[in-house]
Amino acid sequence: MRIEDHVMFTAKHGKWEVGEKLLVMDDKHVAHFLARVSNTVNGKIGEYLGNIMNVPGIISLAEEIAEKDDPKEVFKALKSPSASRKLGKLVFETDKKAKKLVVDVAKAFLVRETLVRAKFKIDYPEEPISELRVVFPYQSEHINFTAKYGKWIVVKRLMIDDKTPMADIARILASINETATLKIAAYAGIDVKGISSYFKGISKKTKGDELGIAVEKYLHFKGENYAPEEFVEHAKVYALRIFLEKLGLNLDIPAKSLEKYLEKKA
Repeated sequence: MRIEDHVMFTAKHGKWEVGEKLLVMDDKHVAHFLARVSNTVNGKIGEYLGNIMNVPGIISLAEEIAEKDDPKEVFKALKSPSASRKLGKLVFETDKKAKKLVVDVAKAFLVRETLVRAKFKIDYPEEPISELRVVFPYQSEHINFTAKYGKWIVVKRLMIDDKTPMADIARILASINETATLKIAAYAGIDVKGISSYFKGISKKTKGDELGIAVEKYLHFKGENYAPEEFVEHAKVYALRIFLEKLGLNLDIPAKSLEKYLEKKA
């Protein structure tokens, strides 16, 4: 049986029931739809982290950091050992190796919550999927993402029951976001290598005055030099992501850390 080219996302869990399917298949439409999927899953991940970390406490820390007037001080605070120590006290884990994995997730969550409050654009300029516009592929609770476009075929699915850890739902959502992130740039024509070169010389060791200069460089990034006009704002999100990665921070919740944590707790 031949499977038609498509991209589809559905979620059915509690009161969250959404789903859409893209059938107008060309690079631009796929990129826009994937950006919507990314915004959708990123907006929900935090709701599924409450069993492994103190989400309100992390949001409170994010609010405290975001109040700093100077953007340089915001990034400095996110990189600081003090932030890491505070996060260590806000995760619900005592096993050393498992705790490190949860702290990795908490750091990314802190970065997202801080930057959105500091008025940085962490999401793509697309509306998230908020309605149910397709028939659910499964009647039981689930998260489902499938795509077939040329040679690209992907299936990411989690069937949910009473025994499913909430962190596992966060994991599948984070994994879907990572897949979307990899493909949006390709289909939108965003020059990821060029953006990375723009931030050449910035690293985890960048601090002090050098960090201030690096932040200024990020603030003066021009997306129009690295993407078609239609995706300039998307390119700016990639610039933020790459800049953070250079500094040793994550804009995206790391699915691998959640996966390893769940394996340890199984």
